[in-house]
Amino acid sequence: MRGLLLAMLVLVLPGLAQANAFEPVRDKAVFLSLVKNKDLRIGLYNLTLKVTPDGRINGTALGWAISGSWRWEDGYFCRDMDWSGYAIPFNCQLVEARNGQDLRFTVDRGAGKSASFRLR
Repeated sequence: MRGLLLAMLVLVLPGLAQANAFEPVRDKAVFLSLVKNKDLRIGLYNLTLKVTPDGRINGTALGWAISGSWRWEDGYFCRDMDWSGYAIPFNCQLVEARNGQDLRFTVDRGAGKSASFRLR
């Protein structure tokens, strides 16, 4: 019985892990469909961002305003932002989606640190 259970887990778990994996978003239209009418949230920092189709970024983090602009470039989300007077320099980021509910942005075209946002 334990052998059968183990065999079932070996077959099922990789599929479950893959179903929850982040997948790259390389197309601007796909990205826009994911963020349309949604906020990007990181609850720990009370961070909420709105990314609009016209290239604007607006939101707040820890009670302070965030503003910026973005463009889609060679399959990457490229943005610059300002957090209440603190400049966040231009950077192109790899975007990945999971289950249409989460987005992960990884700086330096996917080579650096990442942040995951919940879509609400």
